[in-house]
Amino acid sequence: MSSPENKRLVIACGGTGGHLFPGIAVAEAWTKAGGEALLLISEKQIDTLASEGYDYLRFEKMPSIAMPPLFSPKMVTFLIRFVKAMFECRSLFKRFGADAVLGMGGFTSTAPLVAGDQLGLPTFIHESNSIPGRANRLNAKFSHTVLLGFEVCVAHFSGVRTEVVGTPIRPSVTNRPSREEAISFFGLDPEKPTVMVMGGSQGAQRINKLVADGLEQYEEAGIQVLHISGPADYESVKLAYDRVSGGGVLKGFLNEVQYALGVADLAICRSGASSLTELSFYEIPSVLIPYPYSAEDHQLHNAEIFSKPGAAELWHQDDLSEDSFAGKVVALVKNKERLKQMEEEMAKLAVADASGRVCEVITSTLA
Repeated sequence: MSSPENKRLVIACGGTGGHLFPGIAVAEAWTKAGGEALLLISEKQIDTLASEGYDYLRFEKMPSIAMPPLFSPKMVTFLIRFVKAMFECRSLFKRFGADAVLGMGGFTSTAPLVAGDQLGLPTFIHESNSIPGRANRLNAKFSHTVLLGFEVCVAHFSGVRTEVVGTPIRPSVTNRPSREEAISFFGLDPEKPTVMVMGGSQGAQRINKLVADGLEQYEEAGIQVLHISGPADYESVKLAYDRVSGGGVLKGFLNEVQYALGVADLAICRSGASSLTELSFYEIPSVLIPYPYSAEDHQLHNAEIFSKPGAAELWHQDDLSEDSFAGKVVALVKNKERLKQMEEEMAKLAVADASGRVCEVITSTLA
């Protein structure tokens, strides 16, 4: 079997946690096997926050370039910025001595993939969702192989070489803490069930409000909440937590997500592919509330993969109200039989060592 040893891989993975965290996971697997990795991230706050603590990895920032509609007046500006980014990537790849380029999705990946293709480098993309977005449909045209998180996505890449590998998870997340360690990390009550609320790397305003409005009901029911709100909503959500003593723990952002996963008896979250992969690894019963405006409605389709076998409950955001939400959550937490069934089904959806499988596909091409 070929190895990444002495091979240099560029990973374009900025823009959202759903792109960045799997990219970091691949970089860690690649470097552990003796290769070198260069991660291209955006200038967004989320990329800066999420990359903290990875001083042993090499990051380079590049402007975030979103593609406007074809006949938009912004198209000229986009093309100018895109061409500039592409030439910057060509120069960077030559200095780095790149052997291959991997794009983790989004238009942040497009310029690096085109640059790699022009330089004759093997190029790859990873699509973690069940339905690809506009960027990866385009990126596939410049890719040797399309790597997929879900089997159902194969149908969207006809005529292109595909490999189903799962979605990579960072080693820090797969290094599962004990429940006792996780409880201690947050200072939570070991006797109370814990509901973990996670809106994704950038938060989820509607979920944040629904949960915050029900804090008193959770406290009365003997349930504690671990709430990762995202940086944007932190201050407004904090006002609700300040009014309820013992309601739980609120974090604006959390890099040590393994502790949150390690303590959760039930998760309430969006249905991005990275979050779902982590939830299945930890076998956590989940309430999935898809972001209703996600590209191609991919979050709904992701959620259905988990809700149909009973691993999660799918709640549509438009059907939820402050009056009933907390009651539904409390009823589910109290239904131990249902939670056990969800846990068992979640375990069946877990994918082992996706990072290693990504590395294997790339190195087999370089051999």
